[in-house]
Parts: sequence; C-alpha cells; structure tokens
Amino acid sequence: MEKKFGVYFCKGCGIGESVSFEKLKPRVSGKGKVPVDCIKEHPVLCSPEGLEFIKNDIKEGTNTIIIGACSPRVKYAEFDFPGTLTERVNLREFVAWTAEPMSADAQSLADDYMVMGILKAQKGGMPEPNILPDLSKTILVIGGGMSGLTSAIETANAGYQVVLVEKEAELGGWGAKLYKETPRQYPFDKLEEPGIFARIKEVESHPNIKVFKSSVLEKTDGQPGLLDITIKTNGNSESMRVGAVIMAAGWKPYDASKLEYLGYGKPNVITNVQMEEMAKKGQIIRPSDGKEAKKVAFIQCAGSRDANHLPYCSSFCCATSLKQAKYVREKNGEALAMVFYKDIRTPGQTELFYKSMQNDPGIMLTKAEVTGISDAGNGNLFVEADNTLLGEKIKVEADLVVLATGIVPATRAPQEYLDGLTEAQKKGDVAKNSYLEATPKPDFILNLTYRQGPELPSLEGASGFADSNFICFQYETRRTGIYAAGCVRQPMTMADAADDAAGAAMKAIQCVEHVAKGIAVHPRAWDTTFPDPMMIKCTSCKRCTEECPFGAIDEDEKGTPFYRLNRCRRCGTCMGACPERIVSFKDFSVDIVGSMIKSIEVDEDEFRIIVLACENDAYPALDSAAIKRIKINPKVRIIPVRCLGSTNLVWVTDAFSKGIDGLVLLGCKYGENYQCHFVKGSELANYRFSKVKETLDKLQLESDRCQLLQISISEYDNLPKLINDFVERVEEIGPNPFKEF
Repeated sequence: MEKKFGVYFCKGCGIGESVSFEKLKPRVSGKGKVPVDCIKEHPVLCSPEGLEFIKNDIKEGTNTIIIGACSPRVKYAEFDFPGTLTERVNLREFVAWTAEPMSADAQSLADDYMVMGILKAQKGGMPEPNILPDLSKTILVIGGGMSGLTSAIETANAGYQVVLVEKEAELGGWGAKLYKETPRQYPFDKLEEPGIFARIKEVESHPNIKVFKSSVLEKTDGQPGLLDITIKTNGNSESMRVGAVIMAAGWKPYDASKLEYLGYGKPNVITNVQMEEMAKKGQIIRPSDGKEAKKVAFIQCAGSRDANHLPYCSSFCCATSLKQAKYVREKNGEALAMVFYKDIRTPGQTELFYKSMQNDPGIMLTKAEVTGISDAGNGNLFVEADNTLLGEKIKVEADLVVLATGIVPATRAPQEYLDGLTEAQKKGDVAKNSYLEATPKPDFILNLTYRQGPELPSLEGASGFADSNFICFQYETRRTGIYAAGCVRQPMTMADAADDAAGAAMKAIQCVEHVAKGIAVHPRAWDTTFPDPMMIKCTSCKRCTEECPFGAIDEDEKGTPFYRLNRCRRCGTCMGACPERIVSFKDFSVDIVGSMIKSIEVDEDEFRIIVLACENDAYPALDSAAIKRIKINPKVRIIPVRCLGSTNLVWVTDAFSKGIDGLVLLGCKYGENYQCHFVKGSELANYRFSKVKETLDKLQLESDRCQLLQISISEYDNLPKLINDFVERVEEIGPNPFKEF
C-alpha cells in the first residue's frame, strides 16, 4: 500500500517534562524522512480526545501511524486502529521513567527510538492473514480415561465435533478399575463409588462425540486444521481430517521388578495396582496361601522421589494408600494397616481425609525410610525402617506388603526407544541396523509423519512426560495443535486430571478458531504475519528445518524446505538460522532490524550499546524496572525481538561496522528447567554467538563486546545492574575502533 504517515508524540505520564518536542521534531522529520506537518503532539494520546485526534487523521487518509508514548505492552486496546500499520515507540518507560529529565541523554534516547520506530514502519508492510482452504474444526481426543473423557465432553458441549480413540475394548482407563475413590464431599471421611462411569455414559450418548474403541492411530499427517489421521479398528482402517489433537493417553505403573530392594518378587509383596484389583474382587488376601491379610504394610514413594528410579512425586500415591488402608479396616475391623511414608502429600480437601485416617486406631502412620524387606517365616515379612518419627530403627512384622509404586506417562516407552535410536545414530549403529534389529519397535501413539520423529518430544530430565513447556504454557506441546492433558503431561489425581482436560479442550478450540482466522496460536496469539521466504535464493542448507523448535518446516523430495504455516508460531527462529537471510515477516525482518541498528546516532565521544531484548521475558522485565523508576544506563538502546532464536548474525556485523561499542542479547533462561517461550531460542542464540565470539577475537575486536544475558521476568530489579556491568566492561575495553570509519 502507499503509505501516508502520521507521527504522534504524547506528552503525558512525564514524557513532556522529560523530552523537548521542539528539538525532537526536526530530527524525526530529517532522518526519518517524514513531512513536518505529519508530526504532531498531544497532552494525553490515550484519552478519548487524543484517540479522536488520531482517528480524524485516519479518516483523512493517514494509514501508517507511529506513536511515541507508553510501552507497546500497555494500552494496546486503545491504540488499535484496524486497517492501519501502527508502530509503538516506548518513550515513557525507556526515556521518561529511566533517564534524567530534559538531559542530553534523554533527548538522544528519544531521537533514536523515534527514528527507529519510523524506519520500522517504513520498511514493514501491512500484515494479512494466510487462511488455508478445507480446514476442519473437529477435535481428536486420544485416550478414554478421566482426562480423555472430560476433554471430549467439554469440547462437545462447546459445540465442536469430537473423535475419541481408545486402545482398550472399554472406556474408563484406570478409573474404571478402581474399587472405590477417595472422598469427594464433606466431611471427606467416606469412600465413594467411582465417578468415571457417569462420564462414560455421557460420552457414549453425546451426539457430537464419535467413539472408536479397540483402536489406535496408524498415522497423523499435516498441520493444525488440516491433520489427516488414519484410525485402525479391528483390522480395518478409516481416514478422516481433524483440526487439533488432545493427547490424553494417560499413564502406566512404574516397573515394580526394579524394586527388589523393597521386596518385590517375594510372594506377599504386591503393588498398589494389585491391591486395588484384590479389593475389587472382595477380599484382602495373601497371594501365597489365600489367607486373609490382617497386618498390611504400605510403603510410600516406592520408586518415586528417588534419583535411581523416578525423580518426581507421582501425586496420588499418598491418598491411594490411605484409601487402601481404609479398605483393610472396612473389610476386617480387627485388621491393622501400617503406612510408612517419606512425607504425606494430601493437598486441598484431601487433608481432611488424611486426618480422619489418623483418628482410626487401627491405622499406624509413621515417617520412615524403609531400608529393606526380609522373611519373617510362615509367609510373613519384616519391614525394616530408619529415620522414623521416634528417631530409632524399627522392624515391624506384616503378612502383606503393598508398594505404592509411582507412575510413568504412556509415552515413556516410545521416548526411551527414540532416545536409544538417537544414541545409536551417534554411534553409527543405525546405519548398520544393529540397534533396530536388536530393539523391538514400540507401539507409538500419535505416529506423526514429522521429520523430527513420530511422537511428542519429552521434557528434558522428566522421564518421558509430554513436553508442554509448562513454565509458560500448560497443555501446549512442541507440536502445534497437539495438546497434552492428564498424566501424560505430569502426575496428577483424577480430580486434577478432569480440570486439566477442560483446559486442554479450551486450548484445542482456540487452536482451530485461530487457524480459521489465519492467526498464530500461541504465544503470539494476535499475530497475522507469517514467514515469507524468498525461495529463489534458498541453498537447501537445512538450517531452518533443523532449528525450528516446532517442526513447522518440512522438505520436499529434493530436500528443499517448505513451510506448513499452521504449525508455525512466528518465533522467527528460521529467520535467525538462515545464512542467506531470505526469511522475512511483514513487520519483522533482517533488513528491518538491521536498518534500525544502522539508524542509531553514533558519536566518537560517546559509547553506544545495543540490547536486543526478547519480547517475552526481557522486555517486560525492562518495563517493570522502569515502573519502579530504576535507571537504565542512557548509553543503551533497546530493540525488541520476537525471540533470541530470531537473532541473525548479520546484526552483529551491522552494529560493529556502524561503530556500536557493545551488543547484548537479553533473553529467557535456558537449560533443564527452561522458560523460553519458544523452547530453544536462548539456547540457539548462545550456540550461534559462541561462533561469533571466535570471529571477533580473530578480527581483534574483543569478544567481550558481545554477550548473552539470561533473565527471568521476575528479576527486573537486578536487570539494570546486569546492563550497567556490561557497559562498564565495554568502557574498560575502550571505544569500537570502527568508529573512525
């Protein structure tokens, strides 16, 4: 479109007392190449009068608007002008609230920020949504347990068609195998009949839900809105299209054969799952001789919270053991139940149930570290424990021992196989097929056709739980449009699984609706832009396909990459990865940011530092520091980027060749407990810039001039000091020698 510019300068919130508009106007007009009569000021732009001031110009044909006011993270509803290209320049937080009023530094900051905003608007284009044809809004639910049934009900009740696939012959999962459930109502002291059967009935009678039992997914291909699935049922295959997937495949018990040190394998040592089956049959008996068990010992955290087995708490084991102790007491009032625990974890109203169990004289609860199980004769067993509440070692006789084994997600076995496959690839065994021949292929659940593998990536160090990037976005996985719910995501109780399922259902609905509008799903849920590569210059180096965290880029039979746009989350990682710099978005490109960098005024007598700040944690942290009026070094110029993964190395060249003295990449923390909104952004940036530092050293341009700093949104109070420390280090090094040129 032909752009007609309007530049608006707000004087409210202290901006007018910090910056001279008369001095700012000629700089903006000259370097920004904007006619003087298009540059205007107003006392309070976000007021009704101020907004009308802008809207009147829009009516007269202004279609490209640059607003110098508050942070773009606030007042976004007020400054939303449909049909216009609007750029927000942060004069309040980054100038008025963090620099000395009416100083040369404040004026210079305002000058640079306004010119950068104008250049971004000049270089950018009007975003237009890309809506693919033949989209489906049907939601696929995998798993017929508590989380799967609830997801299906919530989605169907919202008016969407649901396809539910369950591998077993009947719905219900583990919930249908329970004898009783923990109390659900006050006073929380009586066990209740399983509530899962009411949900099964609702699902099977719902007109919007189609149920496939004894079925598995043979293949999942495509992208959100266009996911083509093949369901295998009783030897037959049926294909259909769905828009999004809720992965609610559930859990399985931890392998108790690995718990020999707790006696598993001895005749009268069973798991909590076996105990449930026994109670449902009617009697609590000893497997060795069928006699009624009268002294039952429950050992908590059997394999859970153990670095050698499962490092995490499995969530519902404590309440389950208390419930099963009540089974023992209800079936025989003379029987004794003994619970040995590391800690009792019964949050919420379940605490009332725990207290009622404490009041039962036939139930003994003690904090203890079980050190072993030994034979006591006649099929009985000794439970030996240390670190008890009494501070002594104890040895208690029982005729039945129940291990509260933890849980692992249903996805764990495939993940173990994939991890082994990766290791085998590193060793070269896959090429020789030795690993594939020696290792049976597991039954995958999703059977994705993604080049990154057939299943969901798991959280690092989290034993196969579906990667939901839990710190930022629950339910969401690294496969756009596929949402994890229930114990496939993390250990939880049945009540928590029901809540989790409702959340996943809402996310799946959001996905199909956003795709139908051609906008991003998350976290840039408003974004209508999309990557638009100039493929004529593509060298098929595969950097973009390998580094995309979400599998949004595939390759054709010739190895040329192509986008599946509905998988894309608009992070720009591909833009940062591309050595040819051919990937661009309408309002974010290598050229746009490079031009902003080059527009910064560099004085031979002044140090200039650029901070490329991730919009997700770093930029909000900078805003928060400004709200607290914590000063930021005025030598610094902040340029927001979508993610540090989008940072292209050419920007380093642009900065240092311009005479910039130092460059900071300010982004989210990464590592095992990462919080990067785009999963790998900071990590990828760190890897890329390690190579840059080598190059800088070779050019005798000190590598310390370029650093990556990790920050969480809550560390805003420490952020200015981190930046100041970097500035001081650059000042120690001295001016950029390229200033002379």
